[in-house]
Amino acid sequence: MNSTVHLVVQHQPILWLEDPAATSARRTGGKAAALASLAHRLPIPPGFVVVDDVDPIAIELAYRELGDRAGSDDALVAVRSSATDEDGRTASFAGQHETILGVRGIDELLAAIEACRASAHSARALHYRRANGLATPAGPLPVLVQLLVAADAAAVVFSVNPVTPRSGEVLVNAAFGLGESIVGGTVTPDEWALTRASLDVARRTIADKRRMTVRAPGGSREVDVPAALRRLPSISDVQARRAAALALELEDELGFPVDLEVAWTGDDLHLLQCRPITTLAQEAAA
Repeated sequence: MNSTVHLVVQHQPILWLEDPAATSARRTGGKAAALASLAHRLPIPPGFVVVDDVDPIAIELAYRELGDRAGSDDALVAVRSSATDEDGRTASFAGQHETILGVRGIDELLAAIEACRASAHSARALHYRRANGLATPAGPLPVLVQLLVAADAAAVVFSVNPVTPRSGEVLVNAAFGLGESIVGGTVTPDEWALTRASLDVARRTIADKRRMTVRAPGGSREVDVPAALRRLPSISDVQARRAAALALELEDELGFPVDLEVAWTGDDLHLLQCRPITTLAQEAAA
């Protein structure tokens, strides 16, 4: 890596996930700060956070460095919002801001960052803020840029079942491809309910999975799941247990129930998001 290039990036308002300063939610937002605090020891895709208004040249230098880590001149990346009050104990902002997957090249990256930032002022995001008593963001929305995981399957994991929190279960919802089909509700995912005490599979429901999100030129798209795969499990029981164990580990470390997004490339597990389960806090306050 060229040390001169790294020196230039260091002095711009761009923070790498392994930088201790990136763990400050006030600077990098809730989503990025949570990942930064875990990046030193968990399998989190490398990336950086664009914190403020930044010269495009600085973003290009950071993107090139990220590509160097992946061995690619124009790496595929995921671009996600990370508002300072996002993924907190009382407000998740799930689905309120833009997430753009499969971004390749500096022009696409700059456009994706702009789209993420503009989404902070969309009608749905502002309505969500008003409904949760949150102020309109005063500055630019921090944006997280990470290498895109070439996911065979993805899952959303709840360390406490949000529907039946007293059941003593960890819930794993999984589907083929990238996780956006689960988050966006375009697929009925497979579901594993595992006992918190032993991680035994209490229930397993294999859904008829009709749609999946895949990488595509210029981003990602929804496609039909091949008919032969629709009723097959998207992950194994072993993978479900590993994801559940990670959720319980992070719940114990952080001191609150967590909602994770994970993905698998083969048997390799990647952590994409870690946030509190906000619905539990809302029920407790009701």
